Amino acid sequence: MRRNELKFIKFFGPAWLVMMADMDASSIIGAAQTGALFKYGFIWIMLLLVIPLYVVQEVSGRIGIATGKGLGEVIRENYSKKLAILMALPMALTDAVTYAIEYLGIGIGLEVIGIPLILSIPLIYVVHIMIVTKRKYIQAERFLLLISAFLIISLFATLFLRGIKPYSPFYFSPSPQFLFLMAATVGAVVMPFMLFFQASATAIKLKEIGHCKCKDTAIKHMRKETLLGAVFTEILMVVVEMAFAGINVDPSTFASPQELSSVLTPLAGSLSPVIFGLGLISAGFLALVVISLGSAWGVAEALNVKNVNIIYIAESVPAVVLTLLVPSVNLVCIVLDLLVFFVYALIGPIIILGIISRNKKIMGEYASRGLSYFAYWISSIILLIIAIIASLSLI
Repeated sequence: MRRNELKFIKFFGPAWLVMMADMDASSIIGAAQTGALFKYGFIWIMLLLVIPLYVVQEVSGRIGIATGKGLGEVIRENYSKKLAILMALPMALTDAVTYAIEYLGIGIGLEVIGIPLILSIPLIYVVHIMIVTKRKYIQAERFLLLISAFLIISLFATLFLRGIKPYSPFYFSPSPQFLFLMAATVGAVVMPFMLFFQASATAIKLKEIGHCKCKDTAIKHMRKETLLGAVFTEILMVVVEMAFAGINVDPSTFASPQELSSVLTPLAGSLSPVIFGLGLISAGFLALVVISLGSAWGVAEALNVKNVNIIYIAESVPAVVLTLLVPSVNLVCIVLDLLVFFVYALIGPIIILGIISRNKKIMGEYASRGLSYFAYWISSIILLIIAIIASLSLI
């Protein structure tokens, strides 16, 4: 029993890290908006999303363990180079959009603090590129996780100080605003970079600890870690929604960054904008680092590119420019729009992931079958249906 615990601790990392990166600036903003507009009404949705989040990410981790490779490499080697290239282009676009959403989240945090974007965003870009190209991201992750934990503790404390309100955790409305935020909530749960990151990171971690032959144990531990991360991530989303419940006085609009930051006033007083801003900045920056790794293990593997530095730079520049050009008043709305787009961006990766997981020549005895295979496609279809319904409601 003790040896198993030590093995689990030694193997622990990839699934938890990708889940914590999922609790990024955009997820915090999305959950805060649902609480501001619909109080506790989205709790049931967030808790149900634990299921598809676990099911989809479990397949990604299992592919990494079974093949010892990332998704991009698996596609290129087992299908065709043309398909790998075809998948690489949407992946690059998705990564660029993901970068944009994190820079926008960081921009909102900087705006709340009162730091001009024209000065701070270029600096963040330089630091980000230096970390990923110099391979210093491990030290940065530890520091950023500590700051993000500070935000989480503050939210728990604020929720405690404000008290649990007698709001219903169940709510549904066919209104465009409700359906739009429902799609944004789904988009914040499973992002394309998460699929590529967990597959590659899990494969690398298994090689590093020297237990490549212990695949059965590795899959068992990966499933525990993925489930733990999925449950904890969605609980944090619920906490954010409850902490921000009802702060927006105008139900017809989205709350501004200043209104969102006011939720911490009972705990931090005049320092509440600083706490909220630093939390968004750290969460967004942590995601930037993880996304950069996912990009290297996705696009670069698919195209068989050895020098990944050019990918980091090329994907980040448009995000920086977008953040600087977009008026700050529109930042929150744009972040929510991009979250909805993420659901559509998942179509290609989810289909490829499902096909690979079923291929016994690639997966061997770890190929998906029966109930697990059925659950994967049902989860994927539900995610896409929600996005389609939300989009149609806006027409």
